[in-house]
Amino acid sequence: MTKSELIQRLAERNPHLYQRDIEKIVGTIFDEITEALARGDRVELRGFGAFSIKKRDARTGRNPRTGESVDVGEKCIPFFKTGKQLRERLNTD
Repeated sequence: MTKSELIQRLAERNPHLYQRDIEKIVGTIFDEITEALARGDRVELRGFGAFSIKKRDARTGRNPRTGESVDVGEKCIPFFKTGKQLRERLNTD
């Protein structure tokens, strides 16, 4: 599901709200999650999951085209861990 599909589905389920307001709400939520992660904070949405940052150490990689060794610097990677309720809902038989 894309962001625009999410907005469209929310608009269909909430006909009393304007679509432009839903776009602002969804955008604000995503912006707040992004800003919190950029600060190094953890974002937890109970029942859904938690967003956090994992650091990858610097390492020596390999250029797949030439086989030459390349130094890869340290970087931060966003990480998502599903919540218990979401995991249970996905794995119902």
